[in-house]
Amino acid sequence: MPSIKPLHSHAPWVQLVPTERDWKAADPARLGTLLVSMHVIRAFEETVLELAAKGLVHGPAHSSIGQEGGASGSIVGLFSEDQVNGSHRGHHQFLAKALAHLTVGELDPAAPLSAPVCDMLKRTLAEILGLAPGFCKGRGGSMHLQWLEAGAIGTNAIVGGGVPLAAGSAWSNRHAKTKNVAITYFGDGAVNIGPVLETMNLAAAWKLPLCFFIENNRYAVSTHIEEVTAEPRLGARGQAFSIPSWSVDGMDPLAVHLATQEALKHMRSGKGPTIIEASVYRFFHQNGPFPGSAFGYRTKEEEQQWRERDPLTYLAQRMIGRKLLTQKAVDQLRAHVQSVMNEVAAELLEKDPELEGKQRIRPELWPSPDFRDVGIRGDLSEFDNAQVLEPQDVREPMVERKMIDVVADVMGHRMQSDARIVLLGEDIHRLKGGTNGATRGLKDRFSDRVLGTPISEAAFAGLGGGMAMDRRYRPVVEFMYPDFMWVAGDQVFNQIGKARHMFGGDNPVPLVLRTKVAMGSGYGSQHLMDPAGIFATSPGWRIVAPSNPFDYIGLMNAALQCEDPVLVIEHIDLYNTAGLVPEKNLDYVLPPGRAAVRREGGAVTVLTYLSMVNHALEAVEQAGIDAEVIDLRWLDRASLDWDTVARSIEKTNAVLIVEQGSIGTSYGGWLADEIQRRHFDWLDAPVMRVTGGEASPSISKVLERAACARTEEVVAGLQRLMQEKGLG
Repeated sequence: MPSIKPLHSHAPWVQLVPTERDWKAADPARLGTLLVSMHVIRAFEETVLELAAKGLVHGPAHSSIGQEGGASGSIVGLFSEDQVNGSHRGHHQFLAKALAHLTVGELDPAAPLSAPVCDMLKRTLAEILGLAPGFCKGRGGSMHLQWLEAGAIGTNAIVGGGVPLAAGSAWSNRHAKTKNVAITYFGDGAVNIGPVLETMNLAAAWKLPLCFFIENNRYAVSTHIEEVTAEPRLGARGQAFSIPSWSVDGMDPLAVHLATQEALKHMRSGKGPTIIEASVYRFFHQNGPFPGSAFGYRTKEEEQQWRERDPLTYLAQRMIGRKLLTQKAVDQLRAHVQSVMNEVAAELLEKDPELEGKQRIRPELWPSPDFRDVGIRGDLSEFDNAQVLEPQDVREPMVERKMIDVVADVMGHRMQSDARIVLLGEDIHRLKGGTNGATRGLKDRFSDRVLGTPISEAAFAGLGGGMAMDRRYRPVVEFMYPDFMWVAGDQVFNQIGKARHMFGGDNPVPLVLRTKVAMGSGYGSQHLMDPAGIFATSPGWRIVAPSNPFDYIGLMNAALQCEDPVLVIEHIDLYNTAGLVPEKNLDYVLPPGRAAVRREGGAVTVLTYLSMVNHALEAVEQAGIDAEVIDLRWLDRASLDWDTVARSIEKTNAVLIVEQGSIGTSYGGWLADEIQRRHFDWLDAPVMRVTGGEASPSISKVLERAACARTEEVVAGLQRLMQEKGLG
């Protein structure tokens, strides 16, 4: 028989229940603040549901009625500099944090709400209604509330999607040597999502001051928690990652508050993350003004039992028992906040002139339709005084350098001059600069800003996104291969790419995502894609694709100066190629809107990027065709040099788009469409394209070559186009 030895976790996992002594010792002012905070949230949410029932809320209305104790209990007492984020059901946390910010954590049940508080309620309701005066100018609505000044860094429509972003704020807090913390709120449905668990592991490994606050309301829409996990005590998740956990009754605001105070002590002392699981109950369905029983997944008896434990009533009874206030005072508080919400709603509504007895939103409060695309990206004013340099303008000695050496050198130079730059990625701190040497020597020079990550792309990409939105740091996130972006797809596309626009268009997201195309290296179908086409059709991203060492310096400097997220695509074939660069100047930029004409010609315009620039130049010479070859450099819709492209098309009247990767994720598809709509009258033939095949490149050397475009395919494409033009 083997010897069996029980093993135990190093992390405590406890249930916290306040005693009568705790209630007697509780600060009366803190209890009063809790009570007012919850009543404000309740009245606000009731107003939202009333408006939803009238058809005035466009989209879902995820009310938090019943869950106020968890939000107020955990947020009352936070500083404005502490950050919170949450999910689609996040009105209560947003309001609690905004109230704490505006009132410095003190609310008197006997005092009227201040003008700044009333204005905040108006702006929040306006946002939920999709109106221009809202915090996000009507773009965020119910699910995307953000007020950075108050430490409310954004609620999120993707279940669990905000958790990695909060880790970015927590990392920034720790690295800046503050005592500030971040709290990320999510429900029982998100506990089983990969990025949440990845972030728990990362936060624990790096000792980030991040509290994972689980609002266990027992239902993910209509699915009961026991249906989806064998361990419904969700605080147990901390045992796997050595994170201390507190389980509390979320209907008891003091229990939540006491647990949070213990968690805050742990985090502010530098000991790392915490978990709080609060058992709460949403009194209504997933969204809208009806209870869950109306949809058959809960019983009226269950709902009544939870309503009898209403956190507002419970706290009021406790305060009355201590003679801190009377029932009349409680009734007056409720009447006051309801009156305030009626006034707030009235400022946003008017009588509908066409429907008797109905109301409508005041027409002048809607955003203007021409605001639709404003703020997808920034205005590029950060480049106003940039040192722009092209090879022909260099007036200093030039030296020949390999591309891979330039990659490491320019990043090291920028990190030396800008302490905000932080690198994150797998193995970038080992192997003499990662798998290709791109971060060579940087860990030795900047040990606290070169972060080798776990293999968890969703967690570290999101953490980088949170750092960028925090605005204290400029993260450079490396995906070892572009195909790995699918693992982090939510963070890359739903979060980082959409953040600026979704939250109103004003707040920058200065993040650089580095990756390399490795076609020809034999790594097979899941490592070799070209990501340009996917990113070009996704909002918010800028894209650069350098084809030589000189351009790499200018484009990477531009990416690191840009206030938008920038994808920097490199190509493994170019790493060992050499080119001339300034001997001492590593500071120039090649800003958006600057393509390069690599060969002038009059018969056809060839548009290409990365390693295919050289293949295109070879093909032109082999085919003997007078083609103009343009290296696009910047690939996204907003940054592409349309002027240079237009001048060339008006001269040649024919276009060939050349790229190496699979046709299904092709960059040229959208570009061809755009060109034909912009320049149709100048074209003597349809826009033609050279791409790889439909299949992803295979391991087999022969099949891999067949799947990728190179010089021979470009020659064939040029010949086809000249025939189509009638010159072949």
